[in-house]
Amino acid sequence: ADDTPVPVLAPGNGRTKTGRIWTYVRDDRPSGDTTAPAVWFAYSPDRKGENPRQHLKLYKGALQADAYAGFQQRYEGGRIIEVACWAHARRKFFEAKETDGKRSAQMLEFVRQLYAIEDEAKPLVHDARRELRETKSRPILDAIKAWLDAEQQLVLPRSPMAAAIGYTLNQWDALCRYAEH
Repeated sequence: ADDTPVPVLAPGNGRTKTGRIWTYVRDDRPSGDTTAPAVWFAYSPDRKGENPRQHLKLYKGALQADAYAGFQQRYEGGRIIEVACWAHARRKFFEAKETDGKRSAQMLEFVRQLYAIEDEAKPLVHDARRELRETKSRPILDAIKAWLDAEQQLVLPRSPMAAAIGYTLNQWDALCRYAEH
C-alpha cells in the first residue's frame, strides 16, 4: 500500500489543493500463487487515517507499507500484519550520503546483499524461500541491527544519518517480518 499526493483543482480560489491517491497492490506470483495480480486505486481529499481504515476494513493478511501513522490502527489486533518496506528504509540512507558517505555506503551495501538474496529466492517455493532467508538473510539482518545500534550512539542526533537510523530501528520488527514467512 502507498499513497501519493496529487494536485486537485480548488474551484473558486484559482489554486490547487493536495488530494491523495491510495494504491493497493496484490501480486503473489513470485511465491507461486496463481491468483491474478490486482491493483486498486482510491482517491481522498486528505491523508487522514480514516481513509486506510475504511479501505482496509475487510482486509486480513500482511500489509507492506511505509511507516505512515494512518496505518498503525490497522495493525492493532493482529488481523493485519505489518510488513515494512526496505526500499523506504534504504532511501533514508541514500539521502544521508551527502553528509555521511561512509555510513551510507555501509548500509546500502547491507541492503544490496539482502536484495541479492531475494533475487535468489524468487524462483523458490515457500519452504525453500523461508530456509534461504533463515540461512542467508538472517545473519545479515543481525549484522545490520548490531551496526545500527552501535552507529546510533555515534551520529549527531539531528543529522540525516540519525534520522535514517532512527527510522530503520523504529521499523525493525516489521522490516524483518519478510524473513519469517
